[in-house]
Amino acid sequence: MKAVMLENYGSPEHMKLVDVEIPSIQAKQVLIRVHATCVNYADIKARYGNKGKGGRLPLLLGLEAAGIVERVGDEVTSLAVGQRVLAFPHEGSYAEYIVADENLTFALPDSLDMETAGACGIVSFLSYKLLADVARMEPGETVLVHSAAGGVGTTAIQVAKALGAGRVIGTVGSESKVDMALQAGADHVICYETTDFAARVNDITDGRGVQIVLDSIAGEITSKSMACLAPYGRLVMFGNSSGSYGQVSTQDLHASCRSMLGFSLGTTRRERPELLQEPAKHVFRLLESGQLDIKIGRRFPLSEAALAHQWVESRNSMGKVLLLV
Repeated sequence: MKAVMLENYGSPEHMKLVDVEIPSIQAKQVLIRVHATCVNYADIKARYGNKGKGGRLPLLLGLEAAGIVERVGDEVTSLAVGQRVLAFPHEGSYAEYIVADENLTFALPDSLDMETAGACGIVSFLSYKLLADVARMEPGETVLVHSAAGGVGTTAIQVAKALGAGRVIGTVGSESKVDMALQAGADHVICYETTDFAARVNDITDGRGVQIVLDSIAGEITSKSMACLAPYGRLVMFGNSSGSYGQVSTQDLHASCRSMLGFSLGTTRRERPELLQEPAKHVFRLLESGQLDIKIGRRFPLSEAALAHQWVESRNSMGKVLLLV
């Protein structure tokens, strides 16, 4: 089969389309013929070796894929050959065939097309977990979404609206991305490169601030977010795309009854995969009802995965970047 393998850590030029053996499956796994996968920012970090913490090379990148079940393990009970599925694979997804554990493979509704399925897994499961389970959003609350024009951002805006948010405010890194966040349903969008977003958020909320902040950037964005987080508000950290970590003082928390919370979908897939079963039901319902529309920014063939990485890493990408197999 064809697969895009990372031969050395570093730039996208180290990603090569090569021929490899179709992987074998264990008793509780399935073999899937991939139709679509996508580029997540975590793939970019993995390509660099996570700052020296990379595993063995060559490495198959990719976190999710949609396709058809080709083979099932002897102990698999919930899936069958020929089913259309979304899966979080055992080892990478930039390939014609992948292996996934049964408990991380989800049968798709008939109405859900393969491109949407190939793009929706990480962003939709993550957005739902962040808002419904981690932040425990209540109807009417105001939500601030950083990186609002990206794959997670555009999805989180829609999920927040579907769960009854009273108002959603987005921030973006350039004025060219404002429209994408507005199209996703944000009520206000602020460019944090040109505007003091915390001051603007406080203006919009008449000084009350927001009840929830979703932060995947970290660094100074985290510190500034505390300046517009309302009493009893929750700041949820789920990444550090800026490459640095934010600093928050404990004095910013106890007296105001505010909370900082952390979440990693990767850790959850490894340690508590059962926690994704319930979100899957809600995510598929939102997709079927049209309340959630996954924004696909660009499509690349699998053979151009390196170009797709360059596009995502340029920070010019909006929505999901899809790889078609």
